[in-house]
Amino acid sequence: MPILVVPTVAVHRSFLEAWDELAPEDLHWLGPKSVAGDDELWSRDRAADPAEFRHLVEAIRREAEPETVMPPGIVHQTVLWFVDGVELLGRLSIRHDLTPALTEVGGHIGYWVRASARRKGYATQMLAQSLPIAAALGIDPALVTCDVDNTGSRKVIEAAGGELEDERHGKLRFWVPTQLAG
Repeated sequence: MPILVVPTVAVHRSFLEAWDELAPEDLHWLGPKSVAGDDELWSRDRAADPAEFRHLVEAIRREAEPETVMPPGIVHQTVLWFVDGVELLGRLSIRHDLTPALTEVGGHIGYWVRASARRKGYATQMLAQSLPIAAALGIDPALVTCDVDNTGSRKVIEAAGGELEDERHGKLRFWVPTQLAG
């Protein structure tokens, strides 16, 4: 069964395959920048080098560490990869805090499923698996947003218990409880 894991070099091959499936609007999910205290540009060719990929994984992991100095306007985030063995199926980010921009349109949790793995229920599994992690980070409820016309993502958020608050800037804003009631 697929699970969320901290980024790992074990998925290098499938990471590159997922990169090859990216649409231009999805590039930010796997590249081109690491925000962990540096402004490195990542290309698919650079990520193909095993040593460079290890460096990318380490940079992504540092984004969650409180002692990592983040650039202005960038918050710490826990990035998790959704994998089945060594097959990368998706990526999920849990932002530890919200900036004004994230409050408007980005939210606490964002997720992406690679093109070849879509419509298999993975986004629903990813979001459900992420909620206890968000709760452990002190986030409850979590703000999760989606484009107004993204019916699939809306269903994922609603399946996780998301309550629609409003629409802003073409985004639907939902509050999702991260802790079990009771």
